[in-house]
Amino acid sequence: MNPVDVTIFVVYLLGIVLFGISFYRKERTSRDFSTGSGTLPAWVIGLSIFATFVSSISYLALPGAAFLGNWNAFVFSLSIPIAIFMAIKFFIPLYRSVGSPSAYTYLEERFGPWAKNYVAIFWLLTQVMRVAVILYLLALPMYVILGWDMRLIIIITGISVMIYAILGGIKAVIWTDAIQAIILITGAVVTLGILMFSLPEGPRQYFEVAALHDKFSLGSFGLSLTESTFWIVFIYGIFINLQNYGIDQNYIQRYMSARNEKEAISSAFGGGLLYIPVSLLFFMIGTGLFVYYQVYPDLLPGEFRETGMSDSVFPYFIVNGLPVGLTGLLIASIFSAGMSTISTSLNSGATVILSDFYQRYKNDVSEKESVRVLYLASALICVLGVMISFYIIQVESALDIWWNLAGIFSGGMLGLFLLGFFSKKVENAQAAIGVVLGLLVIIWMSLSPAYFSGPLENLQNPLHSYLTIVVGTMVIFLTGFLLSIKK
Repeated sequence: MNPVDVTIFVVYLLGIVLFGISFYRKERTSRDFSTGSGTLPAWVIGLSIFATFVSSISYLALPGAAFLGNWNAFVFSLSIPIAIFMAIKFFIPLYRSVGSPSAYTYLEERFGPWAKNYVAIFWLLTQVMRVAVILYLLALPMYVILGWDMRLIIIITGISVMIYAILGGIKAVIWTDAIQAIILITGAVVTLGILMFSLPEGPRQYFEVAALHDKFSLGSFGLSLTESTFWIVFIYGIFINLQNYGIDQNYIQRYMSARNEKEAISSAFGGGLLYIPVSLLFFMIGTGLFVYYQVYPDLLPGEFRETGMSDSVFPYFIVNGLPVGLTGLLIASIFSAGMSTISTSLNSGATVILSDFYQRYKNDVSEKESVRVLYLASALICVLGVMISFYIIQVESALDIWWNLAGIFSGGMLGLFLLGFFSKKVENAQAAIGVVLGLLVIIWMSLSPAYFSGPLENLQNPLHSYLTIVVGTMVIFLTGFLLSIKK
């Protein structure tokens, strides 16, 4: 990478860290650290919600999907308004009324400690792995571009985010998220413009070639339950987005950072809907990459056209197809998305550890002690993430195994929340039975295609994998609901 681009990237990284540190306050309370004492403006929270939703995975995977196929995955974004409506209508007023910085306090009030502990523990495990995966994904392109040791890149990135996330608290996280969101969007817009106007016939050729290869298709509108049709992706999107905007601590903490309920609703609405045009922008970039390398086929090595390499096409173009200066900006954009994700997980994870475990099981915790626990918990999550990312470098197969397990355990969360909120007659034991049955169904649907063979082949899950969270959530909800009726 050109020294100018390296300079832009390094200056950006240092600038973000220094900006985050500027929010440091010597006399801070735990409420300042977790929710900013409810003083943050709605537009900043909205940008932070958007940045939380977008990760470096999205920045690379969405263009890769469009490059390799069509816009079927964009249907996921089209389901966001439904999830946001439910979050605004039901969940935000609920969390604001409970008043706790943790999303999972409600479950303890509704079903008892087991429900809160179950959800909080597995959510925390998922966040640690999330930090590890993002650190690894950020280090990978920098290793290819700069030739630095991946472990060194991971350590530098982890320490940088940890410093401003700890010292600056949620205000630093949200304000840096807002800046990173602007950089991310700017970088994507510039890239699409360069792709379109680099073609011999300009933007018109972009649309002609893409249409000729059916790149704008949203998928089949058939009713198959085994293929990634429009309807399968849409339904899957509703459940995943409802899990994000409705029950994920990363989002709920932002709702609690707003000045009032009206501004919390406004931030959720704006931040969520912003993702739709930006994700469209990512798909247009992926299609633009396809058209660009159709017109200039000699510029792309053959291996990048294979299925497993599609996510690498965008980084390849960033390094080889952009002018000096813009490459640094785009690398900074990818880092922006990743750093937002990591800082959010550190702050939210620390808040859950303090609220749902430390303060819950220890009496008379002082403010000074609470802040110290938040700092130590943030550092612990980051250190664990760094250590696991070292392991991922050597054993990538472990990553796939973990995500299967993470999907199994997180799959029961949404069903339990919906059951507690919409079915007032459901009691503790009935909810527990629903969760157990739901998890058994999710385990079967997730693992049977890979592990049921020979005489067990007929017992494999026949449905598309996207329907796992849908079926699992409905089993939990309907089981608890029907048991409460029979009683």
